[in-house]
Amino acid sequence: MRETEILSTLPAFSPKAPERPFREERMQVFDACHVGVVLRAVLFVEAVLAAGVMYHASSPSDWLQRLSLVTAGALPATLGWLLCACSLKQRLHELPTVAQYLCGTLLGIIAGTAASGLLAWVLPSDGPWPFLASGVTGGLLALGLVAALQMRARGSTPAATTARLTELQARIRPHFLFNTLNSAVALVREEPAKAEALLEDLSDLFRHALTEQGASSTLEEEILLAQRYLDIEQVRFGDRMRVQWQLDTRASHARLPPLLLQPLVENAVKHGIEPSANGGKLRISTELRSRRVVLQITNTLAENASGEARATRGHGIALANVRDRLRLLHDVDCDFSAGVQNGLYRVRISLPIAAAPSN
Repeated sequence: MRETEILSTLPAFSPKAPERPFREERMQVFDACHVGVVLRAVLFVEAVLAAGVMYHASSPSDWLQRLSLVTAGALPATLGWLLCACSLKQRLHELPTVAQYLCGTLLGIIAGTAASGLLAWVLPSDGPWPFLASGVTGGLLALGLVAALQMRARGSTPAATTARLTELQARIRPHFLFNTLNSAVALVREEPAKAEALLEDLSDLFRHALTEQGASSTLEEEILLAQRYLDIEQVRFGDRMRVQWQLDTRASHARLPPLLLQPLVENAVKHGIEPSANGGKLRISTELRSRRVVLQITNTLAENASGEARATRGHGIALANVRDRLRLLHDVDCDFSAGVQNGLYRVRISLPIAAAPSN
């Protein structure tokens, strides 16, 4: 852990990847590596089996018994299909969409036949086991799962686009641009070096915002971008804004959606520092806790006429975008919370340290 105060001599911002033109990226249909996807897939198959067993059950107890027997074969087959889909994701991703559907269905046919074979080996029967019917059922269920995964992948496109447009709008707000330029003009004669650094920060910030981003970025990259933004605002607010960084270097490789941290920091400045006559404090901390990274942004609140801290009301668009984009990247394996605690406004994000799949 290391703790530093925000100064005008922060580390130089060096983009990790060169600028690249916009390109349409192929969607990953077989994104079956998330815990949430596994849970939903198992529940989907179980629900279909439960409905199918009702046709042959004579009583609730008979239905439960039959469902237990079918689950004994279907559950390992479903988990095997998910494991294959996850391990072969990169290769399947290179195939055309139709080929991806065919491969997913073929894996389902194999899984369904294997489930029937498992039950036939465990439970002896006088008649032939319905291998063909089990294979067809497994293929149809797999086809439904592939379609659901593709809808999930496609669902990330409009959400990411909407979030990106919102963040771009936040970065090119006229008042932010004009305030920054006015600050640079005021420094040109008395402190030209400081004015030059300010304009460089502004240039880096806009260049990063207007560069086409990938599916995810590292926490280290997000921290550097937030530092650039706070460098600019530090010139405008001066001693009114006191920023504290408490960063755990072990958490720097955690994956986040691109352009995620800066709007949270901007919200803290806009609603916590700017409305207060005396300014306020802003604290950004990261910590690695048992294979999970905890990111917290805390800011003081503006005081009302009676001297009590109060939270200014916003539209909540930035927070909603952050929550949706985190769910798309990490699904149920990510926690997000925001609200007033002990007179401070706190945003807390908890996510796995393992790298999430990225394009």
